[in-house]
Amino acid sequence: MSVDRATVAKIASLARINMSEADLDTMVPEFNTILNFVDQLSEVDVSGVEPMTAVIPNKLRLRADAVNADPLTGGGIRDKILANAPVAEHGFFGVPKVIE
Repeated sequence: MSVDRATVAKIASLARINMSEADLDTMVPEFNTILNFVDQLSEVDVSGVEPMTAVIPNKLRLRADAVNADPLTGGGIRDKILANAPVAEHGFFGVPKVIE
């Protein structure tokens, strides 16, 4: 695939990027180099390679989903917090309905 000056101008327009005539001429070989590299990647044989998100196995570290009752570090003071709210409803902040 090859990119010409008109295609670069169209991409710049879609991205809402103002480019000078010299910049458009500079970007044509840049885009072509990128597309040639992508074409090279499509030639690589990846059969037998398992899909992965990282090169090393990662395990997500989870913590217990519990309310911290220590008033210095958070949790356990809902009533004190809601006392400052202009409107509190059923243990939550009351907010006006937003309809567009």
